Formats: sequence, C-alpha cells, structure tokens
Amino acid sequence: MNKKIVFVFVIGIIFVFAALVMVRSFFLKPSDAAHVAAIPEGEYDPAVWGRRYSLQYASFQKNLEMSASPTDFGGSVKFQHSLRQSEILTNFKGNAFSKDYTEDRGHPYSLTDLKESKRVTPQTPGACMTCKTANIPDIFKELGWSYANKPLAELFAESKHAIGCANCHNPLTMELRVTNPAFVEAMAKRGIDVTKAPREEMRTYVCGQCHAEYYFEPGTSRVIMPWDKGFHPEQIYAYYSTKPGGFEGDWVQPDSQAIMLKAQHPDFEVYSAGTHARLGISCADCHMPYMREAGRKYSSHRVTSPMKTTDASCRRCHPEDAKMLLERVRAGQKNVWELQHIAGTRISKAHEAISRAITSKTINKEDLDKAREHLRRAQWYWDFVAAENSMGFHNPALCLNILGQSIDLAHRAAESAALATGPVP
Repeated sequence: MNKKIVFVFVIGIIFVFAALVMVRSFFLKPSDAAHVAAIPEGEYDPAVWGRRYSLQYASFQKNLEMSASPTDFGGSVKFQHSLRQSEILTNFKGNAFSKDYTEDRGHPYSLTDLKESKRVTPQTPGACMTCKTANIPDIFKELGWSYANKPLAELFAESKHAIGCANCHNPLTMELRVTNPAFVEAMAKRGIDVTKAPREEMRTYVCGQCHAEYYFEPGTSRVIMPWDKGFHPEQIYAYYSTKPGGFEGDWVQPDSQAIMLKAQHPDFEVYSAGTHARLGISCADCHMPYMREAGRKYSSHRVTSPMKTTDASCRRCHPEDAKMLLERVRAGQKNVWELQHIAGTRISKAHEAISRAITSKTINKEDLDKAREHLRRAQWYWDFVAAENSMGFHNPALCLNILGQSIDLAHRAAESAALATGPVP
C-alpha cells in the first residue's frame, strides 16, 4: 500500500478519535444534575426513596456500619463516655446523663438508640422525638406543639421511621427543606426565612436543624433554641441567665446544690463562627461530599467523619497529603481533648469543695452564691465543648478559649467555696 495513503488513513483515524473525545468532553458530559423522581408525600421509608435514588441510598445504608473515628474522637461505636471521663459521674450527678451517656450511632439508629437509652423514663416528654424521626412533619401537622408534652412512649407508635431522606428533602421536588419546627422558629427570630434560603445555605441548615443547642419550655416542653443574644456560649449563657419563660436550668446537682445547664450538641453554633463557615463551606461539603460512580455525580449520604473521605471532603481545598491532613486534625482534637478533660476534672473538684462548704457550721452566703455561679458557668463552657461532636475541629480557637475560661472559673468556684467558710489559713 502506498505510504502516502497509509499516512492519510492514520491521520484520518486520529482526527475521528479526537473529534469523538471533543464531543464526549464538551457536548455529552455526564450530567451533574440528578433526574428528579417524585416520591409520594408522606412516604418516609428510605428504601422506597432508594428505588429512585440508588447511589444516594447505597451510601445512606453505610450509616448502619459502626466504626471508630480515624482520629480516635467521635465515631459510631456505642460506648459509655463516663468510662473515658469519670468526671461525668460527678458533674452530671442528679441528671440522667450520669446514668447513661452513650455515644450516638448513625442516623438509621436514632429511634433505636432513643428506645434503648436509660435516660428515657415514663416521664420523658414527646419533645425528644423532634430530631429522632422522619415522621415529625405529620406529627407536627396533626398536633402542633402539643406533641411535645405527650409522653414519649406514646409517640413511638406514630414514629415508624428513623432520621432519613424526608427530614431534609421535599419528596416531590427533592429540594432541601427543614422539618424541625424549632429551628424554623429560631431562625425566623433572627430574621431568616429558611424556606427562601439559597441551596448552599440549606446544605448547612438541614444539618443544623438538629445538631444544635436547645431547651424545653417549662410547662409545655416546647423545643426552643436559645439564640436571642447570639451563638457564642457566653451569649447563650447570658440568655439563660434571664430565666426565659421561667427556665432556670436542667437540674440541681445534689452535692453543690447548684442549678445546672446541660448542653445538647451545639455543632451548628460552634461551626457558625469557624473558618469553614466564614469561607462559605457548608456541613454537607465535608460530611456529605460529592462522589462519582459510572459517570454519575451524587452527594454521599454516608454522614461521617471527613477523615474517611479525605480526597473528596478535604483535598479539593487542601492539597496536603491525606496522611498529613489526618495527623493535623488528630493533633488539634487531642489538644482540645486534654483541656476538656482538665476542665471536667477541675469542675468535679469544685462540686466537692462547695459540698464541703455547705456542711460548715459558719457560712457566708454571698461567697457561696458566687461559688455556685462560677461553677455553673464553668460547667456550661466545659459541656459546650464536650457535647459538641467535632472535639473542637469545627472551631478550635473558640473551643480552646472557653475551655481555658472553664478551668479558671472552676478554680474560682473552689476559692469562693473556701472563703464561704471563713478565711483560708
């Protein structure tokens, strides 16, 4: 065959191949937009949603796996925190958390973990169901806030599905939505209508609606998020100090007889003042990163530590080696853990110091009241970090700062307790 003809033939093949690549790359790219398949309103079974959204559902099912965190903090293994932090037994004495402070597992276990918790009693209000079931829209639509005062056991019959797709998605459009009425009300008080929020903000709000601090309104058990003065733990403490709606505290610690506050899991509050929030990075960007499978892009619904999906969650912004990123996060969390443990221990000693002061024959009430106030604030700051799920990662500067204040306040509580019984020799 003539060499010229062979050359032309080869050039032609190369040209056709290049043309196909160009068409595939620029005109037939895999769509990043998922085809919207409507789900019937009122369908809360994730398996039904999974028939239309197989990749999302397959990743959601991975939440059933129970595994330790790569950084040694957090994870989904069910264990008692008091085994690692014995100070919990003193600091939460008189509160159900001293009996059972178990690590929560993934979203599919939300109802199971609630049923098995030793903190639940016949007197536990239905308000606890607010963030435990996908059925909450129907419950609230039928009963309004009156469901909060019903016995929790009564609501289990109406709560057939744990946290799932419907908590965060409109079944007809798949648009993100907030189903926790307390979050909607709290954000409205801050001038934010979550139904009109941009999608990127909703990728945080759907998480923040439950991963946040709250309290039960006395008498009604209505769930209220204490953000009138701001998200900072000092601002929330100031709000609680006004005794909103008659709420003074969650319980009285029997040794110190101080009225105490129990923090709930203020992830949203801690994150909101952190670096990632300031840069516009949402919760879902890190905990539910975008993945690709067979040319299809989807958001992973395995809500877990970003350290398990470092390439997708972290390295799109941070070019460092995955191992280096892990060590960096682990070191930061270890620093917070050490201060948290010191603060918790100092607080337990302060409870004991005040308890000794109470038994004294002569006591200065002013100094005793001051000791209890220092103690109450110290424990609130400590618990704000201890109850938050990131072990400081969401905002290291804030967590280290308030733990330092907590340690100082615990020492001041013990000093005031000593002064209450007379001059120190």
